[in-house]
Amino acid sequence: MVLVQLIFAILVFWTVSVVKAEDAYKYYTWTVTYGTTSPLGVPQQVILINGQFPGPKLDLVTNDNIILNLINKLDQPFLLTWNGIKQRKNSWQDGVLGTNCPIPPNSNYTYKFQTKDQIGSYTYFPSTLMHKAAGGFGPLNVYARSVIPVPYAKPAGDFSLLIGDWYKTSHKGLQQTLDSGKSLPFPDGILINGQGQSSFSCEQGKTYMFRISNVGLSTSFNFRIQGHKMKLVEVEGSNSPWTSPPKDYYIVASTRFTTKVLTTAAVLHYTNSQTSVSGSLPAGPTDEILWSIDQARSYRWNLTSNAARPNPQGSFHYGSITPSRIIVLANSAPIINEKQRYAVNGVSYNNSDTPLKLADYFNISGVFSLNSIQTVPSGGSPYLATSVMSVSHHEFIEIIFQNNENTMQSWHLDGYDFWVVGFGSGQWTQDSRKGYNLVDALTRHTTQVYPKSWTAILVSLDNQGMWNVRSAMWERQYLGQQFYLRVYNPVPNLANEYNIPSNVLLCGKAIGIHP
Repeated sequence: MVLVQLIFAILVFWTVSVVKAEDAYKYYTWTVTYGTTSPLGVPQQVILINGQFPGPKLDLVTNDNIILNLINKLDQPFLLTWNGIKQRKNSWQDGVLGTNCPIPPNSNYTYKFQTKDQIGSYTYFPSTLMHKAAGGFGPLNVYARSVIPVPYAKPAGDFSLLIGDWYKTSHKGLQQTLDSGKSLPFPDGILINGQGQSSFSCEQGKTYMFRISNVGLSTSFNFRIQGHKMKLVEVEGSNSPWTSPPKDYYIVASTRFTTKVLTTAAVLHYTNSQTSVSGSLPAGPTDEILWSIDQARSYRWNLTSNAARPNPQGSFHYGSITPSRIIVLANSAPIINEKQRYAVNGVSYNNSDTPLKLADYFNISGVFSLNSIQTVPSGGSPYLATSVMSVSHHEFIEIIFQNNENTMQSWHLDGYDFWVVGFGSGQWTQDSRKGYNLVDALTRHTTQVYPKSWTAILVSLDNQGMWNVRSAMWERQYLGQQFYLRVYNPVPNLANEYNIPSNVLLCGKAIGIHP
């Protein structure tokens, strides 16, 4: 018998995917507080959930119903968003300022949502202010139901790795910097699971799963294990067959596409190891753009394996559908009113004190305008607005993320996953479609856009609601690189969207209105 060691790495990369049994109800009570820790050797204030930094791990199963009471003991309003959870028919629970009133200090809100038809490795994190820079994030893993086969052996262990850049400056200090019209400085370091150093123990000859998520504010990462070769086999995941001697190995994460490279290392320790980790840290890949684009294009969807449902992933032939429209979204970094802002098609988003979802539901005027952002860049002077783009429920659309800046970009869409069908350098044109992957492109909820390049996605708008389209780089999101996609059906129908929650929080112009 030949023993083959496997590590499954689910690279959630501002993003996702993986795996256990039926529609249960799971109840949680979380209390959010401040605490003090020294992740980079300097004591600083962090955000704790139930006394933990990072927060508790949520291990769920496809179609689980989650009832989570969140108690805010901070001195500022607070929200959590469930990054990558689609919130089917339920944007009421998305946990962003366009859909939810923030939870006031010394108050609470109970989230009620379902992991409907999903598997995978996700995260939750604060969506308010710059709270994400202080913690409050954690892993959220959705396992397949027992009746759904997965395309690999059951692992002997399951590790969640939350990798992110980190500042020694407090979240309030970082917010003050942005509010003053300045950009954030370069991060001070990288953390893995809230620590500068960590270790993971395995037994030789057994299978382990590593779920790797980027929970940082601004930088992309490369992840690698000393002396091991990993092969990508599923949506933003990798399965790696290897047979290495029992000793300790470096686990390394380093920033990409940054002038200064930050690196952090953990240790992969075999329980029968007699040899400590040694040697230099393995080097990361090149920052050459075309090499990276070619690598991104090489990742493929497993068309025959199951996902959350019994039918194979490839049973939906997305490439045979003609999009009803094309939307081109160009990011930019304008100066508006003598302050640094970021924009989409020339519009820098301003948060309203009334959630857009409430304004839409109660027909409250003066909160947002459907004409405030165009579907293609206009080339006009940049301006501030509470921008909402309207699309029809059940449309199938093509979106081009056009990045004319010399910086890495990362875009996220709440409420959906989408097919990433194309990457290219320079300007997107109609001819760019000739290089699209219309057969086995990965589905993701976040995608990278390389410097001075474009990325193309296809989206089936089957989830009615008000959904945030944002930069996953938190400074850019905070200063306006976001908007909301209003997926609308004029005929009210509970088959398409749930009613307003009975415990909905009201704020802004919605105060005093009876749900």
